[in-house]
Amino acid sequence: MLHLLDARHLGRPGIISIAALDLGADAGLALIDCGPDVVFDHLATALREQLGRGPEDVRHLVLSHIHFDHAGGAWRWAREFGTDVHVHPRGAAHLLDPSKLLASATQIYGDRMSRLWGAIEPLPAERLHLAEDNATLRLCDEVALRVLATPGHAQHHNAYFWENESTVFAGDVAGCTIAGGPVVPPCPPPDIHLEAWHASLERLRALAPRHVYITHFGELAEPLRKFDELETRLHQWAGWMRDRLRAGEPEAALLPAFNAFVLEGLRAQGLSESELAAYEQANPAFMSVAGLARYWRKFHPEALA
Repeated sequence: MLHLLDARHLGRPGIISIAALDLGADAGLALIDCGPDVVFDHLATALREQLGRGPEDVRHLVLSHIHFDHAGGAWRWAREFGTDVHVHPRGAAHLLDPSKLLASATQIYGDRMSRLWGAIEPLPAERLHLAEDNATLRLCDEVALRVLATPGHAQHHNAYFWENESTVFAGDVAGCTIAGGPVVPPCPPPDIHLEAWHASLERLRALAPRHVYITHFGELAEPLRKFDELETRLHQWAGWMRDRLRAGEPEAALLPAFNAFVLEGLRAQGLSESELAAYEQANPAFMSVAGLARYWRKFHPEALA
């Protein structure tokens, strides 16, 4: 019933994983996240090859959050195939009118926007559904997902608990791990909040799930141990950033130093250069510099004095 589809972002395998739930011949399919619009053709092919189904069979799209690598293509599924899209209430307005997201992202990515993400268009309101904390999304008679608001990576982040299978679909709140390597925290601006992230992981720990699936990438082996590893690395990265901001180093100068710090840690874990490139594609270092710097300046300016 559960299938993992490789979206092959920019042609590279192992970067964006989409979970597909086959709900039966009459109920169709549900996807957990959909990636950006540029991966649509890859997903359509994967659906046909792995499930013998097509995009028209996708009845539900359950979004962890609205970042483009998770939800940039949601409008296409809703508009072209009538897919019902479920999203955290804080993210809904940006799916209906993505202009602010587009403007902000264009400042970051410039002329790479189209190559990275493809088209980003408004989602039809009649296809949009709010996934409120602790609500139940009943996708068919046999499959119900409990909504878990899990901020820390983003204010508009949800995880989803499939209790019958002791399975959590965790989006980005459980980190990124490529090819079974170290788990790292994606820390883009503007919503990084360490205390909220810790509370979200505590919420997932309390469920003691047997299976955890993340968008970057696939099933998280030994999830409770990986949660610990993620928190350790998150606080290491945040502490590194705090110390340099306190020393008065300008943010623009921090990127190469932070990138070297991250690469040193990953190389020490035995990663190859190809694997390091995959980590950078899934979790760009410059985004974490901006996100962590903003966290300290906004929430703990006293720590920088």
